[in-house]
Order: sequence, then C-alpha cells, then structure tokens
Amino acid sequence: VRIRKHPLEIPPPSEEDWLKDDEEDFFLQDPDRKRDALPQPFRMINKLVMLVFENAMEIIERREMLREAQKLKVQPTKCFPTAEFQVTGRANCLAVSGKYIFVGLSVGLAAFKVSDCKEVCAWDAVQTEICANHALDLGNERHVLLAVDEMGLVWLFCFHKESFLLIKILNEVEDISKRNTCVEVVLSPGGDYAGVLLQGNTKAWLEIYRLPKDSWLKEMEKSPGAVAGLACRERRSSWTSAVQNSSISHSDAKLSLPVLLLKVKPPKPITGSSFKSPLDALKKVDDGSMLGLGYNHLIKDSQWEQQEAIFRSTYREYLEAEGERESKEEITRHATFHFLLPSQILQVGPEVKVQPDVPAGISVHWDGSHNLCFYLLNRPLKEKVDSDLKPDVVWPCAAPIACSAVSSCSRYLALACEDATITIWDKHLGYPLSVTAILEERLIRSIHFL
Repeated sequence: VRIRKHPLEIPPPSEEDWLKDDEEDFFLQDPDRKRDALPQPFRMINKLVMLVFENAMEIIERREMLREAQKLKVQPTKCFPTAEFQVTGRANCLAVSGKYIFVGLSVGLAAFKVSDCKEVCAWDAVQTEICANHALDLGNERHVLLAVDEMGLVWLFCFHKESFLLIKILNEVEDISKRNTCVEVVLSPGGDYAGVLLQGNTKAWLEIYRLPKDSWLKEMEKSPGAVAGLACRERRSSWTSAVQNSSISHSDAKLSLPVLLLKVKPPKPITGSSFKSPLDALKKVDDGSMLGLGYNHLIKDSQWEQQEAIFRSTYREYLEAEGERESKEEITRHATFHFLLPSQILQVGPEVKVQPDVPAGISVHWDGSHNLCFYLLNRPLKEKVDSDLKPDVVWPCAAPIACSAVSSCSRYLALACEDATITIWDKHLGYPLSVTAILEERLIRSIHFL
C-alpha cells in the first residue's frame, strides 16, 4: 500500500479559467452558443446598435405619452364652410354691413346677401381691381362704402336698394403726375366722417371728410327715379359684356358730395429758436396753453450742435463699434388716427351742439413722433383746409409712440411707446388708469382691446 506523504490539495486555477467581466452572467447564456461570442470590434458594434434601439424605444414611448396627453385635452371645434360665393375673377377683400357682404374683386365690386349667399348687385364699370373696402350700415337700407383700387384711388359708394351709387373718387386729379395713393381709409362709427391717409412722392397727409348721409336720404326719397338711373347694373349672366352698358359718369350723380374738413400734415422738424426772450415765445401761444408741438422754445442751433459734439466725443468708441452711419432725415410716411366721441379732453364751445354718438374729434400720431395730437371736427367751413392746421390738444410722451388703440365704447385709449411702456387713458375723465412697463426691452407693434 502506498501512502501520500502530503495531504490532498486542490490545484490553483489557471489564468484561462478566470471569469471575465463580459462573462459573469455565463450561466444565463445558451450553453450551445458558449463558444460563439463575437470577437472585438464586433462586440463594440453590437453594443452601439443595441444602444440606438434603446434610445429609439425611449423616444417612441415619450411620443406615445404626449399623444395620450393630447387626447385628454379639449379639442377645438372644427368649422367647415356652409356656403360658397360664386364670384368672377379673384376675391381680394370683403366687408360685412347689415345683411350684405361686399366683396372686392379683380374686376370690380359685388354684393351678396348673408342669408342665401346670392349675388344681388355687381359693379364693374371701369374693370378696376379693388384691393381693400370698408362698409358701414347707415340705416334705412343704406350703406356707405369706401373702396381702394390697385392704383391707390379711393372710390366712395352708397349702396341703396341693392344698387351701387358712385358718389365721388376722393383723390382723383386731372394730372396723373400729381396723383397720390391711399395708404389707409377709416370710417367713423355711425358713418358721419371718413378719414383717408394719402401719400405722394415727397410728402404724406391725412384728409378728414364729412359724409352728408342725411342729405343722401332726403335726395333718395325726393327723386327715386334719378337715383335708379345712377345705379349700376344688376347681376347679369356675363361679366364680359360691354362696359358702356354699366358705366357711370360723375355729371349724372345728384347726391351731395362729401366735404373736406381737415388736412392734417406731419409735424415739421424742430429747429433752432429765433426768439430773444421767453416773452417772445409766450406771445406765439394763442390759447395760453403751455403744451404744444415744441416749436416755441429758446434753444439755439449752436446749443444743439454743441450738445451733439459732446455726445459724439463721449461715446465715440461705442458709435464706432456700432458702425455709425450718417443719419438722413426720412420723410414721415404713416400715421395712426382714431375717431373719438365727445369727452373731457375734447372741449367744445357752448355754441356747438354735441351729440353723444357722433365723433367730436380725432387723435393722430405720426411715426417717430412723441406727441399725440387731437383735432376737433366741429370747425367752421370758412377756414382754409390747406392752411397750417394746429392741434387743439397735444399729449407729449416720454418716448416715440409706436401704436395706439381705442376701445369699442370709445372711452379708453391705449398708447404703446417705443420704450415698451403701455398707458391706458380714460378719455371721459382725462387721466391715466394704468401704466405698464414691460421688463424686457421689446418693440410693441400693435395693441388691441379685448
């Protein structure tokens, strides 16, 4: 019998038998594929592919969660058209007044009934393209329309008994070279006034017209036959018929023409003073008011030049970094205006009868101007319209006025300046209700009352 001298020992494992990190879960693997492990770099590629699939599944799950959350929200009601307007040409604009819809076409105007969407009248006397139109119900089956064509001409119509009556082209001139184009038209509430913003080659201005709507009603009642002769043709089957069959001449029109009340021009640039003393400047103030457009001041041209030189020398490096360009005086091209009902800020003389639902004045501010100007509409017709019109009330602001809005009740006036400050004024009481400053420097382009 052979006996071991030393006790039985377990031999140490070799390096080949050591467990690797990738094979710690070898007991979960298929024994038949134990030797089919991918070599490098294919194992790394396999990991990247699996990572892509896992990220894709996370994205899919996230989108499904968002889709489920969207289903739980209240879905907006989808509205589908209930009727169609059959028009000839291209429809550019439309306006609703009473029970009629007036559509501006590429070949004229057309009126449709709201109830059945059928055309009741069309006007295509000169085959002009209407780009914008405004309509207002005057009562007694009368409607006033202002239409602007592609040449910038403003056509004034009166729609009566389903017929278009052309009254006047407001900015028509004999010399085509002196023609001016319309930028904006506004009808006052009630249809008593119309405002037209015009633009020429070198200047812009605002014209306010008084519409004799009461005279139109009387003239229509006295001579209905003459008015019928003024009417354009009713709806015909062919729009390509002869133009002379539906033409209208101004000489045949017997309705009263609108009266030009105001011609508001943009403010002139402020220059150096020529006054020698404050007394001379105060003598130029007619009504004793200390607030005006800023023309009656005592600052000399030399003082402004000196201040400009100090500013440029102090901030020279900033001006050079911004790439300063020579500033040229730009012509003021646009103005925002509103018709205002009687209030405390528009004081009318006791001899003038004021109606609460008829506008008593307008507010105007031009682009880049700090001043909000108010003009009274109850002016004597003896005054020359082309004269240099001065505002009746001036509200100076700390920054140029960017935009403005008037509430539907015409009591509240909102002003938004370029320094992102919004002020709400109560026009009846004549004081501001609130002043809101937007913290972040943002440019306010429009403002509306809801």
